[in-house]
Amino acid sequence: MKKTTPNPSFSLLGVLCSLIGHHYVTTNKITEHIYEYQCTHCGSEVTNGISGDLEPLTFKNKEVNACLASFFKKKHRVSIQ
Repeated sequence: MKKTTPNPSFSLLGVLCSLIGHHYVTTNKITEHIYEYQCTHCGSEVTNGISGDLEPLTFKNKEVNACLASFFKKKHRVSIQ
């Protein structure tokens, strides 16, 4: 059985981001201090890490952010009542 690997596509926008930097836009607000961002040029996704730096948005980080967002919404809802 032959294994196939995805061929990375060449993108001029990806080269542009590597030269001058990404242009991130907020896509999801998790809490007051944690957000998910996406680059408008190349589409890379990042989130705030534990230390406050931007980390790549992996599947594990998406799950953690989803749990954190639901906990934050429940806590915020209880404190309002």
